[in-house]
Amino acid sequence: MHHSERLVFDLRRGLPVVLRDTAHETVYLVMPVEGVNTAALADAAAKSGAVPTQVLSFHRLASLGLACDGIGARLSFASLPDAADVLRHAITRGARLPPALAPLNEAGRAALRLMQRAQLIPSSLVFAVAPARRDAIARLCAEGELLASPITAVIRLCESGPGRVNRVSEARVPLSGLGNTHFIVFREENGSREHVAVLLGERGSWPVDVPVRVHSACLTGDLFGSQRCDCGAQLRNSLRTIRELGGGVVLYLAQEGRGIGLANKLRAYSLQDDGLDTIDADQVIGFGKDERDYRAAHEMLAALGISRIELLTNNPEKIRALREAGIDIARRRGLFGQLTDQNRDYLRTKANRHGHLLEEWLAEAVHR
Repeated sequence: MHHSERLVFDLRRGLPVVLRDTAHETVYLVMPVEGVNTAALADAAAKSGAVPTQVLSFHRLASLGLACDGIGARLSFASLPDAADVLRHAITRGARLPPALAPLNEAGRAALRLMQRAQLIPSSLVFAVAPARRDAIARLCAEGELLASPITAVIRLCESGPGRVNRVSEARVPLSGLGNTHFIVFREENGSREHVAVLLGERGSWPVDVPVRVHSACLTGDLFGSQRCDCGAQLRNSLRTIRELGGGVVLYLAQEGRGIGLANKLRAYSLQDDGLDTIDADQVIGFGKDERDYRAAHEMLAALGISRIELLTNNPEKIRALREAGIDIARRRGLFGQLTDQNRDYLRTKANRHGHLLEEWLAEAVHR
């Protein structure tokens, strides 16, 4: 999967990549919608000798009231589209699409999965390279200007979940009010993400069912104290609670915005300012209500020799996902953040649409 992993980094740089369908002897040039401009579109069209199709996710189409089979569909153009129109199709609320939607082929499926893997806007432009241009594309690949991979390898990579993690460094990190804690960094084998295990208390004094908080990174809440969510308060409360329970672990996972990345989370925030809740805002830009994968958490716990845990969470879906990832959860302990005027609607959405167990806490908080 070496070459297909490298495609992700080129796409994040805004570069096109090449997908090869060896079964049908066809070649495709794929470019991200994010950052698309007129010059890049014209260059891709010249290299491929083709007009692109635009790939859109199931969730994006659903937000526009359109149905499709599978994970998405493709939109055809009679001529080279305008860059502004392409971006409008991908993220503008209530955009009107041309009527020519078609099912995804394997290239479209691979392209969409690559965008999701790269945490880019889940839409791309796919150019079916004309036979007369294939030798030129092959030369560009041989010269290193373009990266290429078989479609089968790309789909295998993107549907395999996060890469395996390796323990790479660790140190004692004293935290205010918590004493000496131990930080351990785990890096995914493909080099794309790093996750952190925060060990609290003395290992020999931990409960048999180790208290664990699996916390997805939230830059705005955890670091800057954003009032739009309760993430920062939950993180701090989890550290204090685990210490009071005799020690345990916080797994800090690089899964910003429920797995959609920081850039997309801020796009969703802008849509929330226009009146959408967090789930509908994510859907407008092409994502489901939770894109996280917890297999890295399972590997981290296994590396730490932890086989059975008490999970600090309010989210039954997280319990299901962690168990599906292989984690033995003995019981659940509720974990609450802070209710503010700014996050009240967000927390209500978590309770009503995500199924988080917050109703009793919200009712008590309102009457304090």
